Amino acid sequence: MTVKEFLNNLPNRVEPEALAGKESLFHFEISGEDGGDYTVKIADNQIEVMDGLVGDAKCTVKAKSKNFLKVINGETKAMMAVMMGKVKISNLSEMMEFAKYLGF
Repeated sequence: MTVKEFLNNLPNRVEPEALAGKESLFHFEISGEDGGDYTVKIADNQIEVMDGLVGDAKCTVKAKSKNFLKVINGETKAMMAVMMGKVKISNLSEMMEFAKYLGF
């Protein structure tokens, strides 16, 4: 699975009712092979994934694609990747609130 495939599949992984009253905007800046810049918007009981960095993010996630893929594939625990500096998160509390919806 590529980073883009993972992110584009997010709207299918979450029931709309689970997002009731939730709102946030995330930027994913993924470098390396299969990387790219993506925006994930949570609003109106849905998740929208967009190519590029759109709007003012409440949280930005930066990682090399190989490290990001290890986290989403369960090979590396997300907290360990953050503590080791493999994944950088600008607003940890925002990420922790939404991690279950984003697949972390």
